[in-house]
Amino acid sequence: MPQCATLRHQERLCRICMMKIYPTRSPNLFIALLLALALGACGSGADKAANSAANSAAAGPSLLIAAEDVYSVTSKSLAAGPSITGSVQPERRADLRTEVSAVVLSVHKENGDAVHRGDLLVSLDATAIRDALTSAVASNRAAEQSFEQAQRQFERLKTLRASGMASTQQLEDAETRRNNAQSDREAAKSREVQARQQLQRTEVRAPFDGIVSDRKVSAGDTAQIGQELLKVIDPRSMRFEGLVSADRIGSVTAGQSVVFRVSGYVGEEFIGKIRRVNPAANATTRQIEVLVDFADDRHPKLAGLYAEGHVETEKALALALPGTVLVRDGDATSVWRLKDGAVQKVTVDLGERDPRSGDYLVKRGVADGDRILRHPTTQLKDGQKVELAAVAATPATTPAAAAATPAATSAGAK
Repeated sequence: MPQCATLRHQERLCRICMMKIYPTRSPNLFIALLLALALGACGSGADKAANSAANSAAAGPSLLIAAEDVYSVTSKSLAAGPSITGSVQPERRADLRTEVSAVVLSVHKENGDAVHRGDLLVSLDATAIRDALTSAVASNRAAEQSFEQAQRQFERLKTLRASGMASTQQLEDAETRRNNAQSDREAAKSREVQARQQLQRTEVRAPFDGIVSDRKVSAGDTAQIGQELLKVIDPRSMRFEGLVSADRIGSVTAGQSVVFRVSGYVGEEFIGKIRRVNPAANATTRQIEVLVDFADDRHPKLAGLYAEGHVETEKALALALPGTVLVRDGDATSVWRLKDGAVQKVTVDLGERDPRSGDYLVKRGVADGDRILRHPTTQLKDGQKVELAAVAATPATTPAAAAATPAATSAGAK
């Protein structure tokens, strides 16, 4: 409407001017002049509208995002220290080996079976050892009888020597026989004890409460002395046996906290404390063994899992960003910051990555409290408008609420 009024005003002025200046000219020229003025005014308005549309298209459409798409920059406690790698191993573990050469009769437990102290695990053939025990018992009995007879002979000669009816030589000979019989008796007794021990060793029993982890033999195998039969571990005694590089061992001491992750436990972190640092380096790798106890009862139940982490020798507060908010373009790294209802591309200078959380230390570029897009896309434009999606309110659907609404409406009407 204002534009039309301006056109009418210009037409009126032109009519007056033409009547005063060119009273004798043709009216067609006058009409052509009016049309040119109108087209010029319309063309300027169209140009302005086109420029406005072009600017809007360059800025891009408004981006609708949810609250969970926004990351707020805050200061975090970042830990630093030497890396540690190793495996989770039980402190209480036993490699059960045979102490006698015999054939395996039966294996009573399989891998993964829980055992208690004294449970029978493996039975070996004890036929030959049982025969040796029978012979040792008989020899011991005979030696005992010989000793008793030699003792009685010695006591009798001692009485006779006191009454002068036996010589000193006879008494000494009786004493010698008594001593020899005593030695034979002790040797026979020792052989019997040894045979009984060998018989007991044909039954391999659990040394403590635990789990069978590695069975090496089966029924029918011939087990030689020293051959491994099976392994028993105590899963309640797990610990982290790690290795630290020698050039960083100077900052590692007993009692420090260790944060590490275990293979197979994705996204889960374990915390422990250093119990002991080995005083000698490994001759091959030149690394130092570090024993780490779990800080709580939460620990893996499986032995031999690979683990890696770091020793917390230093802690500091600093700004940090997760890797999902970063946009990398060659050597430059940037983020998309939300400010004044629009997104802004901001270049950031990153430091080291925190091995515990995976976040990157920020040296400069963002401040505490800045809001950053969590998952930026390549279609974003600098200055593009952003709108936060409103959280939809949950309507009241309970019968009480439904009954209360008409009652309130009727009360208001009255």
